[in-house]
Amino acid sequence: MANQSFLKNLVNFVTSWTNRQRIFAWRALDMLAIFVASFVSYIILYDIISVRPIQWAIFILLASTIYFVVLHLFKVDQRISRYSSLLDFINVFVSQFVSNITAGLALSLLMDSFSLRFVVITALFASVFSTFYRIIWRGVYTSQSLARFQIEIEDMATKNVLVIGAGDGGSLFVQSYKRHPEGLNVVGILDKDENKIGTNISGVPVLGSDEELVEIAQQHDVDEIIIAIPSLKPEAYERILTIANDIDVPVFKMPSVEKVLQGKHQQKDMKKVEITDLLGRQEIELDESQLRQEIEGKVILITGAGGSIGSEIARQVSKFNPLKLILLGHGENSIYLIYHELIKKPGMMTQYIPVIADVQHYDRLLEVFKEHKPDIVYHAAAHKHVPLMEVNPIEALKNNVYGSYRVAKAVDAAGVRKMVMISTDKAVNPPNVMGATKRIAELLVIGMNKKSDSIFCAVRFGNVLGSRGSVIPVFEKQIAAGGPVTVTDFRMTRYFMTIPEASRLVVFAGAFAEGSEVFVLNMGEPVKILDLAKKLILLSGFSEAEIPIVESGIRPGEKLYEELLTSSELVDKQLDENIFIGQVIDQPIEETLAFVESVKDEPSGELKKELVRYANESHIIEKDDEETIIIPDEAEIVDEAE
Repeated sequence: MANQSFLKNLVNFVTSWTNRQRIFAWRALDMLAIFVASFVSYIILYDIISVRPIQWAIFILLASTIYFVVLHLFKVDQRISRYSSLLDFINVFVSQFVSNITAGLALSLLMDSFSLRFVVITALFASVFSTFYRIIWRGVYTSQSLARFQIEIEDMATKNVLVIGAGDGGSLFVQSYKRHPEGLNVVGILDKDENKIGTNISGVPVLGSDEELVEIAQQHDVDEIIIAIPSLKPEAYERILTIANDIDVPVFKMPSVEKVLQGKHQQKDMKKVEITDLLGRQEIELDESQLRQEIEGKVILITGAGGSIGSEIARQVSKFNPLKLILLGHGENSIYLIYHELIKKPGMMTQYIPVIADVQHYDRLLEVFKEHKPDIVYHAAAHKHVPLMEVNPIEALKNNVYGSYRVAKAVDAAGVRKMVMISTDKAVNPPNVMGATKRIAELLVIGMNKKSDSIFCAVRFGNVLGSRGSVIPVFEKQIAAGGPVTVTDFRMTRYFMTIPEASRLVVFAGAFAEGSEVFVLNMGEPVKILDLAKKLILLSGFSEAEIPIVESGIRPGEKLYEELLTSSELVDKQLDENIFIGQVIDQPIEETLAFVESVKDEPSGELKKELVRYANESHIIEKDDEETIIIPDEAEIVDEAE
């Protein structure tokens, strides 16, 4: 047992060597092979020849030198791997044999008494030894790889899979599985259609309805459940997840149609059930047919390009082949990551340029804008964490207000054709510093339309699923820690949208803006934050009994409900059924700037009050008649772009 363990450790050690370590070891063994071969030859020919020690030593050194030169020149060593062919081993044999013969012939010319029989036998033995241990190494390496591969295959093969859905999706998946069965053992299909029960799809039986999930899963020792119904409703997802959690079986969705058609349906290709599946909101797809002519061949600049929204805008824009895409941000690491992600895309025609700059530094912005001459600027850089900005109002003022205004000024000075500012619905009647500073930034940026030949507009949206600052990662961390999940108020409701949706809206707005608009996405039905927490607990494989939900109380600056547009901002216009257009109330930039300058040196408490007061007054035209469109926004915190 101990000997087997030692051998296994030795094999693992040897097979873990790098190519350079392996070549060094081979050459050391090759010298040893020549030495051993010459010693064996000497023993065999002991009574026939007489080789002096000095001749022996010179032969070994000369033969080794010639052999190593041959290996290096013809790269014989580098061809030996677990994929080596018979020809590769023949090359090693021939190289060793010829090197020994050459060394022997050279010495026989210099030393009359040197035996050629000794040289030939030594060459033969050395060649066999050098080739033999390489063959052994290849065999060991291959056997280890095959053993690991066999274990992986066995592990995958033991995963019995139950498919839910005998419709088009399930049929496509099962047919593909039959052609490419790697890693899956589909034991059966479930479907609620009684007419399909008892039939089979490509030889896989439809065993029953999903109401029999527990019995069938236990009967067939199911390891995974794969949902193959693309249009499955949220209630059905929740029901299946609840049952699967009770029997401790993970649930996945079938891969994309493209991957299924390609036969890529191993475990790593299965998609997890996501929160969007449980929210029941269909992601809005905008008509992008007109976007290409707006972006293709143009120079696009994104501020905050390293943030969740900014980086997704970069991905969306890159699809339309801009000439240059300037990735501007204050955080070098996040800019580095998105830059290296984009430059790895196949068939890349766009020039990607990473720029480290602070939106508060006007001279630096102007330098960048004049150097690269962007056609469109998407301004995503901002501080957006509500609670953090409540205790750091001066930073919110500097970054959100001054930063946005300086970007707009640089746009004007550099002759940029269009600027799209990313805003938030917290900018409407804001009770907090973050919303107030974004509202004031809207006034300054959109107010530039009266002073500039450039076009300025804004986009407002709410909670972004998957953003770094959304409430969802907070809930997920609390669930991972064993709870409790804290909801500020059980009455709180919000609308949600995905990062791609939010980013497409921004790009769409940039294409169709004519100046002074506020674009708003139709975000569907509102969701209770309490329900969101419950769904995330279910997704994580737990019950509410295991992960409790507690009410922590509304924090400073938060509201139960958010407004998206006031009635005074509404105009009778929209791009399509999914995008509404508002008009920010006209207010002279000089007046807004004068206010900002007058309060920038105030203490934090007073500054906060003044910012909120001014932002709310700027909404009012006829206060008695003022109404708002109530559309809840983000749960607790929003994405923070760089």
